[in-house]
Amino acid sequence: MKKLIKGIMDFRKTRQPLVRETFARLALGQFPDALFIACSDSRVAANVFASTDPGDLFVIRNVGNIMPPHPDTGSAVAGLEFAIHTLKVRHIIVCGHSDCGAMRALAQNGNDFKESPLDRWLRHAKAATDHGVADQDTLSKINVALQLSNLRTHPAVKDMEKSGDLTLHGLWFDIRKADVYYLENPPIGYVLIDDTEGEKILHRLKD
Repeated sequence: MKKLIKGIMDFRKTRQPLVRETFARLALGQFPDALFIACSDSRVAANVFASTDPGDLFVIRNVGNIMPPHPDTGSAVAGLEFAIHTLKVRHIIVCGHSDCGAMRALAQNGNDFKESPLDRWLRHAKAATDHGVADQDTLSKINVALQLSNLRTHPAVKDMEKSGDLTLHGLWFDIRKADVYYLENPPIGYVLIDDTEGEKILHRLKD
């Protein structure tokens, strides 16, 4: 907490004058390009590894970067509906990561699920274990593909993707190497987003 308070103090002294105009503009409304669904893990920082600015992303963070399938409800689904209907985002990104505690719990529990809040939440990722994988990082990669499938069970997402108004993406962040991978061939066909692969992805994007 001390680091947080000191950081706010430093922000006021060094950065606030530089970004005041940006935040004044954002105070009039937000127009993010993408919905970013990420894990609550404190090490997953898109503003660092994707160099995003305030207003670029509408973010949903939860344990395991999970999106419950239709017709489930809850804060994640509410955020999804707000992003696509009100904010009119054109892209949805699911971002998993290495050393994910949620995936570790999923791998360790297997079918032995209890009735804790965490267990009930992780039921939305349980199908990732159907591939017979015990390694938590591989399981995390599979879970990204699973959550993209969960997203496509929502009628609005399915219809908008079919019409070309919405594009879904999967990312995976390697914490140890600070590398980001793009899901090309689900469930585990990822490519490193370097200059070469990044240009290929950019070429395919409409906007």
